[in-house]
Parts: sequence; structure tokens; C-alpha cells
Amino acid sequence: MEQVAVLIVMVAALVIPIVMARFRVSSVPTAVAEIITGIILGKSVFNVVSPNSTLNMMSTFGVIMLMFLSGMEIDFDLFKRQPGKQPTGPSPVKLAGQAFALIVVTAAILGLLLWKIGLFNDIFLATILFSTVALGVVIATLKEKEILGRPAGQTILLTAVLGEVVPMLSLTVYASINGGNAGRLWLILLLFLAAIFLLYRFKQPYMWFSRISKSTTQLDIRLAFSLIFILVTIAETVGAENILGAFLAGMVMKLLEPTEATKDKLTSIGYGFLIPFFFIMTGVRLNLRALLTHPQALALIPVLVICFTIAKLPAMAIYRRRFSARNSFAGSFLVVTTITLVLPSLAVARNLHAITATQSDAFTLAAVIVCIIAPIVFNSVYKLERADLIKQRVVFIGTNTFSVPVAQQLSKNWYEVRMVTDSEDNYKTFNSEVDDLTYLPELTEAALAEKKLFDADVVVTCFPGDNKNARLAQMAKKAGVSRVIAGQNAPGRNREKVEALVKLGVEIYNTFNVQISVLRSLIETPSILEMLMDTEAGLYEAVVRNQRFVGQELHELPFIDQITVSRIYRNHQAISPHGDTVLEAGDHMIFTGDRTAAEEARRQLRRRN
Repeated sequence: MEQVAVLIVMVAALVIPIVMARFRVSSVPTAVAEIITGIILGKSVFNVVSPNSTLNMMSTFGVIMLMFLSGMEIDFDLFKRQPGKQPTGPSPVKLAGQAFALIVVTAAILGLLLWKIGLFNDIFLATILFSTVALGVVIATLKEKEILGRPAGQTILLTAVLGEVVPMLSLTVYASINGGNAGRLWLILLLFLAAIFLLYRFKQPYMWFSRISKSTTQLDIRLAFSLIFILVTIAETVGAENILGAFLAGMVMKLLEPTEATKDKLTSIGYGFLIPFFFIMTGVRLNLRALLTHPQALALIPVLVICFTIAKLPAMAIYRRRFSARNSFAGSFLVVTTITLVLPSLAVARNLHAITATQSDAFTLAAVIVCIIAPIVFNSVYKLERADLIKQRVVFIGTNTFSVPVAQQLSKNWYEVRMVTDSEDNYKTFNSEVDDLTYLPELTEAALAEKKLFDADVVVTCFPGDNKNARLAQMAKKAGVSRVIAGQNAPGRNREKVEALVKLGVEIYNTFNVQISVLRSLIETPSILEMLMDTEAGLYEAVVRNQRFVGQELHELPFIDQITVSRIYRNHQAISPHGDTVLEAGDHMIFTGDRTAAEEARRQLRRRN
């Protein structure tokens, strides 16, 4: 019977996403659907699956993998100040920190109220549970909305990160105190030291692993599972929870900067195999029949749903400092989602006998309910703001017959173009030709910064003099501009200077070489030049920035039947595309197609979310 139960759970894990896709159930997270399926299969309804040693082991592996992947979801770049970009309001880090602090205070007050009225006696545990946020659900929702990289998306994401990290650490403290290991609490520091040691120990070898790995070794995956088992073992040895060790292992793996292909493989192992066991078995263990026989526990469910919701809504007051009232409400409602850490926390509390099985079931059902409601409310209420629709900012330093036509031909739908010149004659000549032209008698670092000309995504220096272009390019890089393009028309005479610019990350162009290349193309491959000059169809390039497509295979792109991908450049290396080629952030896709279809594909690929 044990094998039959495992088989039923495996088949259920396969059928759930198929049924959801068939009936277009997109508003309910898959995890919630798996818990509901477990309830149906378990003793609450049909009683065809019961916990056994194999299912319990797979469920444990599932929650460990879930916590590992949650640790990998943290984007540490969000905690860094972005150079060259002037904030239009309080930073996402500041807003998220203040919002989460308010959430914790509200959660503590709600826990105190439940204790006062006699519904739940553990204030510390209630505070932990009410302050948790389902990071995975939040990320998936923000990706769907295509705002993950926008100020609002970053703020909500950072709040969710804090809503997973802080309760995780608090749960460890809670378990140590209630488990009689308060005196050994300091040993948890050893777990963090081990994580730091593993990070530095594998930082350089990991780069070497990626070069020698092959399909039969999969060194990146072996390393990931080694990190999991090492840190989980250390966590259990020092008296911490195994989920904290798994979470730290995910953070270490993230800091090792794995490729999108590696992330995709780990996600496939987790969500494709192990994690469904955890969610389905959570539903199987729920005993709704027993819950219905306890009026007090039954009355607790709507109270808990209200508490889970109220605990997060005060974040709206903080979000309102930068975003509209409508989107602030939507963002605070999205962080109401709480399923990922609630379930492991309840398991820990049950093991410590700090909570009854009936109370645990009530908390689980309440978490399931809010996890269904919150994403639906967010998707219905949130509307894209101007900050979500911002174009790529390009600044041309230098106006002449070469740079002005290029600026004019850049699509206004994709680019916000500014130009600056130090020539009064050029200013008078081109001012009527260019929408945004600034005249500065001296192009000093202070003058350019004052006019916020380094507040750009791309800076192009276009003067005839190589030295002047090099000086301005160095200024732009120093100011933190991510892409700087500099003209160097005599690179042979300034080889050392050009090499220094390239080391800084400056991209070099040479107008003479461009003219030669065009003439050679006209002689050798006239059809390519016709394609480039064609107004109806042409050769296009797009950098993959849309997180919606990162990790997808080429054949899964919704517009792939309307374009032909000829090349992908990744880290300056050319890749021959195939249908199963997995896209990574920053890939340069070269493709052809009808102008309308190609421009739409380019818009979607380049959209920052």
C-alpha cells in the first residue's frame, strides 16, 4: 500500500498543472491547488492516501528544496544603490524596510489580541506567522505583471524578502527557546560562518566547474545539493531548523552567480519533482472532519484570515509615499500571500507541541484562503504607472551630421533621447532638428552632472577628436552609466588608450570601419544590405531584459512563429539557436521578420520588468 500511495501522489502532481492549464485556472497558485488536492486525497474526503515513511521523507526533501529555491530567489543587487540613477522618491530598500517593520508591529498587536480573547495563546508564534510573506508567489505574480524590475515591483519584492528572511530567523530563535536549547542559541552563528566559508571556498572553483561540466557530470547540480546537505546537517547539529540551513544554501548558491540554465535545472528538480510532495502531503495531513467538530477552531479560521490580511495592509501607508493610492493598496495586498513559510513554521510548532493539530489545520486553511485571494486582488487593482513604462534613456554628447541622424532615427517608443553640445554654432544649426538639445560651453564633469546628463542608460560620445571622446567616456563610466559608447577614429595610433577604455567596459566604434563594412557587404552579400535597408522587413537585435522570458526555451516564445532567430550572443560568445535553447538575461538576439511583428517581439524582449 505504501508504494500505491506514492504512485497516487505522483500522478496527482502530474495531473494538477494539466487540469489547471486545460481550464485556464491562472489566478490560483499551483501550491494552493496541490494542498487542495491533498485534502481531497487525504482523510478529510476520500482517505486514499495516508502519511507513510516514504511520503514523509519525500515531503521533508520537498520543504528543504522549497526553502533552497526561496533563498535563490533573493536578488542581492536590490540592496545596492544603483549609480547614475537619481531616485524620484524614497528608495525601494528604505520603503520595504519601513513597511516590514510596520507589518511586524501590527502582527505582534494581533497576536496579543488573540491571546487576550483566548483564541490563541502563543504571541511569539502568532507574530511570526502573521508577518510571513510567500516570496515565491510574490515573484511569480510580479513577473506575470512584468514589473519585477520596476520601483513598485522592487519595493514589494524586498518586503517579501524581509517577510521570509526575518520570520525564518525568528522561527529558529523560537524553536531554540521552546525546545530547551536557548543556551545553545549562539551556536547558530556557526551555521552562518559555515555558509560564508562555503561561499568563498567555491567562488573561484564554481567558475571552473562551469567550464568542465558536461551532461554526464552536471557539476553545478552536484554542488547545489552538496551545499544543501552540508548546511542542513550543520543546522540540525547546532540546534537550528533544517529549513534555515536550506535557505542559507540557496543564498550561497545565488551569490555564486549560477547561469540561467543551472537555475532552470534546479527549479525543474524542485517544482517538477520534490516540492509537490510537500504541498500535497500538507493537504493529506489536514483533518477537516476533526476541525468541523471543534467550534472554537472553526471560528478561528475567519479570524485568522482577517489577521493575515490586516497584518500586511498598514504597509500601504509606507508605499503611498512613492506610489499611487491604488497601487499602494494592491502592493500591500499582494504581500498578504503567506503559504511558503507558514507550513514549515506550523510543522516546527507541532513538533514542539506548542500548537494543537486542530489549530495548525486552521492556520493552514486560512493561509490557503489568503493565498488564493491576494494575487487575484493585486492583478485586478494594480495599474501600470509612468515609472513602469519608462523608456531607455540615451544621451549623445556631441552634435554633428553623424550623431543627429542616428538620434532622429531611434524609435520614440523605445528611447528617450537627449543631446548636448559645446558648440554654439552646432546648437543653432541642430536645435530645430532635435527635441531635447542642451548647450554647455564647457563639458566638465560638474556641468554634465548638474544637467543630469549622466542619468542615462546609454551615453554616446560623438566628437571628431578621439581624446575628447575618451575623456568624456571615462567621466560617464565614473558616474556609473551602464553602457558607454565612444568614437575612436584612429585606434591604431591610440592603441593603449583604446585598450584602457575597453577594460573600463566602454564600447568602441569607428566611422571609417563602419563605412568599409557597409561597402564590403554591398559587394559580397547584397541581400543582407537590402535586408538592413528594407523598410518592411529587416535584421533586428534585442537584448533579453524581460524576466518573463528568462529561463524559457526559444520555441516557447509567444511570437517565435513570426520571427526567425539567426544568432544569440551571450557574454560576447556566439550561440547557434535551437528550439530548446534556454534564454538568459542579457542575451543579444539577432532575428529577422516582418517589421511590425519584429518590432513587437523586440519591445517584449527588451521590456524591463
